[in-house]
Amino acid sequence: MSVSKLRTLFLFPLLCLLVLAPLSARAAMEIEVIGGAASKIAVAMVPFQAAPGQPSPGLSQIAGDDLNRSGQFRLVDTTGAQQPSAPGQVDYGVWRGKGADAVVIGQVAAQSGGRFEVRFYLLDAVKQTQLAAYSYTLSASQWRATAHQIADVIYAKLTGMPGAFSSRIAYVQKQGRRYELRVADADGQNPRTVVRSNESVISPKFSPDGSRIAYVSFEDKKPIVYVQSLQDGHRRKIAAFKGSNSAPAWSPDGRRLAVVLTRDGASQIYVVNADGSGLTRLTRGGNIDTEPEFSRDGKTLYFTSDRGGSPQIYRMPASGGEARRVTFAGSYNVSPALSPDGRYLAYISREGGRFRVALQELASGQTRVLTDTTRDESPSFAPNGQIVLYATVQGGHGILGTVSLDGKTHARLSESGVDAREPVWGP
Repeated sequence: MSVSKLRTLFLFPLLCLLVLAPLSARAAMEIEVIGGAASKIAVAMVPFQAAPGQPSPGLSQIAGDDLNRSGQFRLVDTTGAQQPSAPGQVDYGVWRGKGADAVVIGQVAAQSGGRFEVRFYLLDAVKQTQLAAYSYTLSASQWRATAHQIADVIYAKLTGMPGAFSSRIAYVQKQGRRYELRVADADGQNPRTVVRSNESVISPKFSPDGSRIAYVSFEDKKPIVYVQSLQDGHRRKIAAFKGSNSAPAWSPDGRRLAVVLTRDGASQIYVVNADGSGLTRLTRGGNIDTEPEFSRDGKTLYFTSDRGGSPQIYRMPASGGEARRVTFAGSYNVSPALSPDGRYLAYISREGGRFRVALQELASGQTRVLTDTTRDESPSFAPNGQIVLYATVQGGHGILGTVSLDGKTHARLSESGVDAREPVWGP
């Protein structure tokens, strides 16, 4: 079965025509941020006092890029001003004069064995108080991870919500004739390839604890669902039945997966234990049921179906039972993704030939379109529920993008000459 057919015959006919281009393994993601919240927190990220031999870019630059990408912050220009590295050196009047609500300062000291000690401080420029102070000892290989941790602390202290900069994403690309499944930092940096194949790889999904990843591979000339350990690379076939095996989705406890099989004819949803045992069928009929997604409490399953005549999103008890339609705006809505708090449903909506990311508040049913692009796919929420990751096409290439829940902040993660797709956000 072809990749386009595996996408359940009606999903993304335009995107299935996308040809993935070769990738230089050394290429770096470029981040472009557009727009932002109407009221942003102004943060002065003073460059940390550097140590000889420290990696580049600096910790404050990486953390500042994280904050900027969220759309919740405005970075204050720190050039030409004092460059304090300890709280006692801060002249709050200077930073208030620059409009800063908060100031971040720090220092890096070299230690033996190529390690570094990092100290950073988050200061309230209005109240002239210290909000946080942390110290880290790290190796060069932990440089970017530490910067993301710093950004998470700043985000949490200033917004009251957890940050998601230390989390990971996965996505699919093609290098030469090979498909690659990659896992990277949330900003697209530090990618590592966990699967290489001369055949298509699609539909990656992190396990709830982030230790495993499920995906579909065509390496045996048919779609088969695998679960692979991200620590040691060990993998297991979870669904390799007659026909196609696709669209894996983890239960919140990580013990089961929902999968889509055609073993009994039509495309239907089943659940299977994470070791491949205990297969149970949930949906029946001649319609196409696909793209399952568990609610965070594990009691409800959302999925895409054409049972009403056109693709729409439905929900039903996770043990099976009556399905109820969820999306009503428009005639084509697919690829459900639930926010971690269960409040929002992100999905792909087609209107006027444009495939765009839409958001529905489940309690009220109110919807809004978040993107202004035309060929979006694979929405996925950040662990803190504040940003949606997706794939789209720009300049003839597939790229990864993020958008805030109000649709005002867009970030593009791209590499020159690279096509990427099928992104998913993990813990």
